[in-house]
Amino acid sequence: MPPAAAEAMNKSVLQPQAEGQPEVPMLQFITPEGTLNPDLEGGESRLPDPETQLWLYRQMRRIRHFDERAWVLYRQGKMGVFPPYGGMEASQAGTTAALTTEDWLFPTYRDTGAALTYGLPIKQTVAYWRSSPHGWYMPENLKVTPFYIPIATQYPQAVGAALAEKKKGTRNVAMAFIGDGGSSEGDFHEGLNFAGALNAPCVFILQNNGWAISVPTTTQTKAQNLSRRADGYGIPGIRVDGNDILAVYSVSRDAVERARNGEGPTLIETVTFRIKPHTVADDVTRYRPEEMTAGWDEKDPVRRLRAYLLAQGTLTEESEAALLEEIHTEFEEAVAAADSLPDPTPAEIVDHVFAEPTPQLKKQRAQIMEENGA
Repeated sequence: MPPAAAEAMNKSVLQPQAEGQPEVPMLQFITPEGTLNPDLEGGESRLPDPETQLWLYRQMRRIRHFDERAWVLYRQGKMGVFPPYGGMEASQAGTTAALTTEDWLFPTYRDTGAALTYGLPIKQTVAYWRSSPHGWYMPENLKVTPFYIPIATQYPQAVGAALAEKKKGTRNVAMAFIGDGGSSEGDFHEGLNFAGALNAPCVFILQNNGWAISVPTTTQTKAQNLSRRADGYGIPGIRVDGNDILAVYSVSRDAVERARNGEGPTLIETVTFRIKPHTVADDVTRYRPEEMTAGWDEKDPVRRLRAYLLAQGTLTEESEAALLEEIHTEFEEAVAAADSLPDPTPAEIVDHVFAEPTPQLKKQRAQIMEENGA
């Protein structure tokens, strides 16, 4: 997709935003009320098929269940500090759904939903957020990196992985996430320039959720359309309603296919909102007036797709009840499995650093073992 085509796509809908977000064009398939956007060029022909729509709904309900239950586990002392993503399910599931497990995923600390959609087991995810060594490594059958805590370092690293795949002659791509705050970091710009100059098969997801920790987007940058930052690096930038999973999935799928076909990287800005605090230990009322969240509950991505699917007959009250029961059972079984994992030993803190331990690590491990009487 050339930049001109991406710009035309961005102009297809002008959607006003709630306070804290600028009014600029973005792509939208389904309105917040759950109806087809009347201004969408091509109408229903632009939507994924009903089976895919239902599958995307399942992914959103599944990762929302994790987010909600993680809060409960934290309060019970069964989970560490966790960055919630409730309200951003469409942005995370809709993008990652475009990948295969042969592609690379580089998530930030807030992208647990993306990793779960990609295939990271719930048991291992729970272990990770419990700071257990059983969650420190990623499954061998998945090309997903551990959740990035540093801001923006994953962008250049994703380019490196993408170029490695290109050099090996595969059609695999790399997808990396970042927040609106991270787009002001140097690594963000270096990553885009790196990818554009070398035509790397990368898809960059910029989740504009309105907040860079405790600073609103309008404070951390004067830019109103973050997707336009792609222009400076000669790659397409697309702005999409991040609470509309059908639109998010469509542009992500197109960007992934573009990368697979050797046409280079794409930057996708998903416009959403961080309704919940920065982490479960954060007091959001200290820096965000309640009125700033006005209107975003009505734009809820799960509620939006649910209304559309019910109206189309693709989903029924009965089938949804069965789906939610299945999701509940899956989660509880995974938590029970995580509970049954053996307690970590002190030496395990150095066991997952390098594939082959360095002499220094071997020395440190021996010292830990000695200190603990092992």
